Amino acid sequence: MTEGIKRAWTEMVQPLLRRPPECQVAALCVRDGQSGPEVLVVTSRGSGRWVIPKGWLMEGKTAAEAAQLEAWEEAGVKSAACDGEPIGHYSYDKRLDDGYVTPVEVQVYRMTVTETADIFPEARERNRRWISPSKAAELVDEPSLQAIFRQM
Repeated sequence: MTEGIKRAWTEMVQPLLRRPPECQVAALCVRDGQSGPEVLVVTSRGSGRWVIPKGWLMEGKTAAEAAQLEAWEEAGVKSAACDGEPIGHYSYDKRLDDGYVTPVEVQVYRMTVTETADIFPEARERNRRWISPSKAAELVDEPSLQAIFRQM
């Protein structure tokens, strides 16, 4: 009987209680390096793990514009071209300030970077690094983001 209740909870009740994923946008910042394309990764503020600049949608801005603003705030990307369509997506579970964990779907926008700044809003809170896409795939945790890097 206990197995039946556990199975009913896992397969029927829990899926009904889950909220649809929240939506974020991310900037996959790319530049031409000496050995080929390089991508920009930054550390997260909470855990210090390597990620790409990302954040929530913003009222009055397109998703691509919001991704560009996140690239500025988190990584100092001053000038970048974006074609406005996502190149892919990935999912992760975000721990909110209240301790609740929510699923997040992240739309990824490619940004071809032409200029960065050393002084930017979150410069003291994050590290940034230009690396090869294959190295970035090794550093990030999300399998779907790793796949995006590997396709480059």
